[in-house]
Amino acid sequence: MTTATISKKAQQQLDLDYAKEHLLTHYLKEGDKVYTILRSVSTSGMTRNISLVIAQGDEIIDITYYVAHALGEKVTESKGHRAIRVNGCGMDMGFHLVYNLSSVLFAGQERAGYALKQGWI
Repeated sequence: MTTATISKKAQQQLDLDYAKEHLLTHYLKEGDKVYTILRSVSTSGMTRNISLVIAQGDEIIDITYYVAHALGEKVTESKGHRAIRVNGCGMDMGFHLVYNLSSVLFAGQERAGYALKQGWI
């Protein structure tokens, strides 16, 4: 019996592809709104931990894990919640995350970055 190994880069690509497919199959379609939640800000103000959720019917679903994989980011724990650590300041980092997610999910479409809407909770 032979077991094949896979490179770290190939595994990351598989994770990215799976996350994109899962988000599009189960959670998001063009025009949907993704809500961002600011979990914490560093004392310098240069780093933020942000979670992403969606509303489906009467449920709030945390999609942070899949978004992080789709964007090639790491998931961190912040105050007992999953979050994506975003560095920098001077712009709306929640919008930044949703715009990048939209660009990845709807690549090839005109104005793909604006296919999803963003709101803060």
